[in-house]
Amino acid sequence: MALDQSFVGRTYPPTAPYEVGREKIREFAEAVGESNPVYTDPEAAKAFGHPDVIAPPTFVFSITFRDAGQVVADPQLGLDYSRVVHGDQKFAYSRPVRAGDRLTVTSVIEAVKSMAGNDILDIRGEVHDEAGEHVVTAWTKLVARAAEEA
Repeated sequence: MALDQSFVGRTYPPTAPYEVGREKIREFAEAVGESNPVYTDPEAAKAFGHPDVIAPPTFVFSITFRDAGQVVADPQLGLDYSRVVHGDQKFAYSRPVRAGDRLTVTSVIEAVKSMAGNDILDIRGEVHDEAGEHVVTAWTKLVARAAEEA
């Protein structure tokens, strides 16, 4: 069943603040094979002009994808999550994510399309710090595969 086009533009409430921890950044950097010391060593980060360690660029996905769960779980949207695969991801940063940031995410449905029986959902996550300053915009494309014919 095709997703409802009227959901384009729907904005979901911002999340509770997520506090970015130095250890979470280190763990993520190790998991993705990032060895740059600005991700693990506060002194190295300061030498590059940052107040503390910064997160690798894809770290924010763990925050924005969790918030996209509001969209996915919206019963009115009717998305069958058991058929969903991750189609694409991109980011546009105003500044790096830093240890100590308290970030909120507001998700917006940017597009709903059907192609070859698949539903394609584009979600934009706007990430702001506790001062309300923009940190990053993340776009997530989810593809709900067409049901297999019997």
